[in-house]
Amino acid sequence: MLSTLGIEKHDGDGWTAWGFEFFVLEDPTFTRLLHIAFTAATQEHVHTFWETGTTAGYRSDGEPGLRPEYHPDYYGGFLLDPEGNSAEACTGFRDAVGGPPIDHLWLGVRDLAVSRRFWETVAPVLSLNVTEVRGTRFHVWADDRSFALVADGRPPTEDVHLAFPVATDETVAEFHRVATDAGYGDNGGPGERSEYHPGYVGAFVLDPDGNNVEAVNHNR
Repeated sequence: MLSTLGIEKHDGDGWTAWGFEFFVLEDPTFTRLLHIAFTAATQEHVHTFWETGTTAGYRSDGEPGLRPEYHPDYYGGFLLDPEGNSAEACTGFRDAVGGPPIDHLWLGVRDLAVSRRFWETVAPVLSLNVTEVRGTRFHVWADDRSFALVADGRPPTEDVHLAFPVATDETVAEFHRVATDAGYGDNGGPGERSEYHPGYVGAFVLDPDGNNVEAVNHNR
């Protein structure tokens, strides 16, 4: 489906990436119940994305059309992947040309207040912003991209890995220290992960729903 949006695919050792922002790999613990939206250049691209998916036998999660509840010009089409994640192509409310392939994410959480405390703890280190609660959700954002944490009765999203780039190794270590000092679970201390590439320095913690959150300095 992503080829219909012009998003370039890269194959690695045990993984595939699109645009070096969205990675999939085979793993016993797989992501479920995530909503991920990809940028489309036009409404025609949204239709092609959705029609290609449904023709291939994937279930629709919402036919292409306007969603004015998000923005007057918001146009999206939705599919379900084999693990039950909702994949969307969307357009009409920002310039998609030359921008990142991922427009936004929505993650279901068990407790909105508990999740918000986690993101308020780590957001300053990651140069992110946290909005006030908007009914059943809040957003974490930088520039014109965001992801939402949602507690509207949907089951919690499971086993997502979110990685945030930072400028220095010291910031990687600070992210890990701030999170673990606040009581969040250590999932891998600061250090080089040369199996990804030389100079890759990352640290990992678990959010309240067990998702893997990383700060990474690529040093390149």
